[in-house]
Amino acid sequence: MSILSRFKKEDKVGVREYIMDNQEVNMLKTSLSYLKTELDKFKDLPLLVCDVKSLVGKKAIIRLPNGNLFLVSYLENVKLNPGDTVLVEQKSLTIVQKIEDMDNFETSRFISIEKPSIKWDDIGGLDKQINEVREVIELPLKRPDLFKKIGIQPPKGVLLYGCPGTGKTLVAKAVAASTNSTFIEVVASELVQKFIGEGAKLVKDIFRLAKEKAPSVIFIDEIDALGAERMDLGTSGEREVQRTFMQFLAELDGFKNLDNVKVIAATNRIDVLDAALLRPGRFDRLIEFPVPTREAREQILKIHTKNMPIEQVDFNMVLNKTDNFSGADIKLVCTEAGYFAMRNGRMKVNMNDFVSAVEKISQDEGEDLAIYG
Repeated sequence: MSILSRFKKEDKVGVREYIMDNQEVNMLKTSLSYLKTELDKFKDLPLLVCDVKSLVGKKAIIRLPNGNLFLVSYLENVKLNPGDTVLVEQKSLTIVQKIEDMDNFETSRFISIEKPSIKWDDIGGLDKQINEVREVIELPLKRPDLFKKIGIQPPKGVLLYGCPGTGKTLVAKAVAASTNSTFIEVVASELVQKFIGEGAKLVKDIFRLAKEKAPSVIFIDEIDALGAERMDLGTSGEREVQRTFMQFLAELDGFKNLDNVKVIAATNRIDVLDAALLRPGRFDRLIEFPVPTREAREQILKIHTKNMPIEQVDFNMVLNKTDNFSGADIKLVCTEAGYFAMRNGRMKVNMNDFVSAVEKISQDEGEDLAIYG
């Protein structure tokens, strides 16, 4: 039996109005509460994001985003350590909250983390280089017991140098895949930041992240942007680069040879690197990646055409036309040849497509040399 059925006919109208009024009041209360919450957000003062440099008694030294240092208080329930990222109140600079995941968030803006799937069979013409990288990186990660038994220490890292497109990044990804390691890719120019101390902190965070995700391989491309020979020019930008570089060297020196973190650096300009980077105990193994020979180009060509529908292609002629092409250039030739076939409505790639692809890439490279020459 419903509530309304208990009332007389003349009372039912009043009951309905009473129920509707209550519903309307509840809706208004909910709306008012929501609007008050939203209004309070506008009254809240914004908090500054700062870094804790050190602890002094019951106070902390923090660094503001502009680089200034202050000795401030912090709430008792906030547990701090040097290096933490915190929120501070703007007027008194009192620390009110610690940000737990800020480091990982900041670091992820400058690096790429992945689990590569590239296999050694996907790389051609680099047998010597692959063997050396496997000795330095793969073997210590897979069989550290061998090094302990024989009493030697493997290099902490390896430096790959050579012309662009010769396979340095590809080999680094392949060794990470073969060891089931996390691949952390960093472009060295990204480590040089605008504000004082930010680059050094970023380097520290990258190595900390690598240890958390071990086994891991840190791949630093264009290392010459960070580790070029130091000059006493004295500008603030150069001092910040040197500060970041010194932190990088300190991190290299800070972990053991048989740790589950390996460092691979790559450069096109080994001639400008600082001697401190190449001294024993850091990058002991230097591996050159030259422009591929004819035999190497043939291996690369076979790898990139194995899944292509080929029709009457003279690969010897293609190889004759690709002198001084890098491995990346050979891959691009195959890709462009496929495009030429599709543009002509064919599902098979013929010799004319490869010739056109070689001519196009040679022309593009010639234009690039004219621009930068």
